[in-house]
Amino acid sequence: MSIGTAHADHVYQSASQPSAAASSPIIASWRRCMTKYKLAPEQSSKPVFLTDTEFQRAREVSAGLIAESEDELDRIFTAVGKAGCCLLLTDADGVALERRGAVSDDRDFRQLGLWSGAVWSEASVGTNGIGTALADERSVTIYRDQHFFSSNISLCCTTAPIRDHVGQVTGALDISTCRDDVNEFTFSMLTQAVRDAAQRIEGNLFRRAFPGARILMLPSGGSTSLSLLAVDPDDIILGATRAARLALRLDDARLAAGIPASDALKEDRHDRGAELAEAERAALRRVLSRANGNITQAASLLGISRATLHRKMKKFGVH
Repeated sequence: MSIGTAHADHVYQSASQPSAAASSPIIASWRRCMTKYKLAPEQSSKPVFLTDTEFQRAREVSAGLIAESEDELDRIFTAVGKAGCCLLLTDADGVALERRGAVSDDRDFRQLGLWSGAVWSEASVGTNGIGTALADERSVTIYRDQHFFSSNISLCCTTAPIRDHVGQVTGALDISTCRDDVNEFTFSMLTQAVRDAAQRIEGNLFRRAFPGARILMLPSGGSTSLSLLAVDPDDIILGATRAARLALRLDDARLAAGIPASDALKEDRHDRGAELAEAERAALRRVLSRANGNITQAASLLGISRATLHRKMKKFGVH
């Protein structure tokens, strides 16, 4: 029995057991490929490629994602490129928008479909790092015979989804290799690098969506997810990452209504009536700081007289 046939038999046997699918994300994906996408593991299937026009359109739609990911792609490739690894940045449909790979590996990667314009969705090529990470909306490592198709069992892939500023999956970052000397333990060491890079890209996308806003980072509480708030000058929350939304129970409706960050964070304010005074005191301190303590210049910036400024400073204890 060939390796490919043995793998296909294993996939069929495992996916036919609902209890196994419930306990294993890999087997759940295999089952999904068979029942939802009508795929067969013994098929020799490679990713389909978009036409040049379709590919350019996909890149235009994801221009922001590409721009905010390029530095991370270059940084990771500097570390893993010589180890025979290929990096792919995809959109939410699994289309490879950007890639990094050593020229010496190009032929092998091109044959495997690890190339720009290829579609790595589960519906296209079954269980794989990119497609399964996008389908499950979580980081995954698909090691060799965990792939659905027998034709892909030479691949090792570790992938992290990338979320946009409203928490929706907008793409994925993947490291793949087909080297024979890579083992599961050493390859798993790349998983954290991929997750960290995906998180930095998410941070870039979030800041890009809220230019000029004050960005607050929430306490992690042991979570590794990126938890950020974008706040306007009046302390109103403009946006929140998915982790922040979950932590503070925020949704689009609450954000659209306008909720103060201090309320969402449940900051302890003993005297609610003092908030206006606190805001005025903070404003005075900011203006004085900008004027480097020059009373005349600060009064001019505020549009009040020196005497009025002195009275306010005395009132609020600002020196």
